[in-house]
Amino acid sequence: MRVAVFGVGYVGSVTAACLAAHGHDVWGVDVDAGKVDAINAGRSPVIEPGLAEMISAAVVAGNLHATTDPQVALDGADLSLVCVPTPSTSTGSTDLSYVQSAVDGIARALTVARPAASDFHAVVVRSTVPPGTVENVVAPALPAESAGAGMCPEFLREGSGVADFFDPPFVVVGTPDERVGKVVTELFGFLDRSVRVVDVRSAEALKYACNAFHATKVSFANEMGRMFRPFGVDTREVMELFCTDTRLNISPTYLRPGFAFGGSCLPKDLRSLLYLARMNSADMPLLAGTLASNERVVHEVVDRVVATDAQVVALLGLSFKSATDDLRESPSVELAERLIGKGYELRIYDALVNPARLIGANRKHVESKLPHLRRLFTDGPLEALRGADVALVSSTDPAVLDALVANPPRRVVDLSGRLGDDVEALAGYEGVGW
Repeated sequence: MRVAVFGVGYVGSVTAACLAAHGHDVWGVDVDAGKVDAINAGRSPVIEPGLAEMISAAVVAGNLHATTDPQVALDGADLSLVCVPTPSTSTGSTDLSYVQSAVDGIARALTVARPAASDFHAVVVRSTVPPGTVENVVAPALPAESAGAGMCPEFLREGSGVADFFDPPFVVVGTPDERVGKVVTELFGFLDRSVRVVDVRSAEALKYACNAFHATKVSFANEMGRMFRPFGVDTREVMELFCTDTRLNISPTYLRPGFAFGGSCLPKDLRSLLYLARMNSADMPLLAGTLASNERVVHEVVDRVVATDAQVVALLGLSFKSATDDLRESPSVELAERLIGKGYELRIYDALVNPARLIGANRKHVESKLPHLRRLFTDGPLEALRGADVALVSSTDPAVLDALVANPPRRVVDLSGRLGDDVEALAGYEGVGW
């Protein structure tokens, strides 16, 4: 394929060289003549292990070229990859001026450049951009009849970029245009990865989610070091052991949007850690923020109910998670208490919770929050839903799901993300975080 790579900085030069190494005819485009001259002379414009040798070999083989003229690069090209910088502005927002400039240049060049044999050109963003950029900035600038837009985020770490290119965690392209998905799939066909075609905004958000999690992991490990150092703990050993758990710690477990966490362990142990930190003058903003963020989830659900004209609310699911009757520090109990405090008529159903059989700390906790729990409970989900304006649902019990479909209220707020297609198809459905 003939490929134009706009921007030959770190991401662009690695991308261009690796594609050229596998036989694609690659043209790098940059406004910086120094970078262009370096590539054409077989030199790398950036320092990256293995890249200089790869660029030199690709230039000698005739597969890699560079130019400052978009029209030259686009003559006969199948697609453009936009790899330009997206720096922060003084306010922290993303500066999209380089993306806009590159796309405008592509659009102008496409009006005069000889089209590819397919008579279709794909413009695919590799730069990290906020959700909505492809839809609102890239696509409107292109001729709709002969070009399509998409997003294919890169996951290249400086210092291992070449290795990362050939062994990526995944290859994702976001686009509403089937032709763009087909072109990108063909482009990366030499990689031992299937190409996942997803919603364009999901692809744009993915890189942010990944980088935010990586930053969180660094801060978490450092907070653990600050936390345990005064106790004579070598936190390197703690974290080495921590990472051997691939079932809960380094795994998909818990990494799913939904309602707040609760139960007998997580809130209690976080508070204990924060107390120890205070006693040892160790600042733990990440852990403190975790409790604050968790509380915010409950607060936002209450705000959603308040924003409606609802008077009767059905709460389907009361325990802190499914398959248990444990109500200790359940966010659903907290939610119920706040809604009652605001004057709503609340009806509760949980297939596993029997107020008459609660014992010990479980009973003590719920009685301190909901002293009239028995009066609020219903015998079944249909009874809870009868006359309800809003249903707040964390339970995935089949009887609950059937009742929602059979007797849907005006609004259903999914607190679990696991209610299934039939419930999600309801007119009033919305997710707690989607």
